[in-house]
Amino acid sequence: MATDQSNKKINWQARKRRVRAKVSGTADRPRLNVARSLKHLYVQLIDDQKGVTLLAAHDREIKGKGKTKVVIAQELGELIAKKASAQKITVVVFDRGGHLYHGRIKAVADGARKAGLKF
Repeated sequence: MATDQSNKKINWQARKRRVRAKVSGTADRPRLNVARSLKHLYVQLIDDQKGVTLLAAHDREIKGKGKTKVVIAQELGELIAKKASAQKITVVVFDRGGHLYHGRIKAVADGARKAGLKF
């Protein structure tokens, strides 16, 4: 008999497969992947055709104490957008990685849009 925890994991894996079936990145329009743990956030720009990570950033690059996780997530979105603009990347495909578009995931997307990335 399945527990609530295993049901959550199964549902998350199903959402992740569903999203990845529809979202793919190219060199011109890479995939902006967001990975979330309980403490940290990781963001990558990925070219799926070649199978390479073009850029990466994580929340430990953000300086400052006393910030909430959502504020750090928004700054992380701005950071990846600045790194992307330095590489002349302006358009991306957003991959929420099976997570709901809410909270920290949404904050990363809003920060990236604010800094100039187009989805």
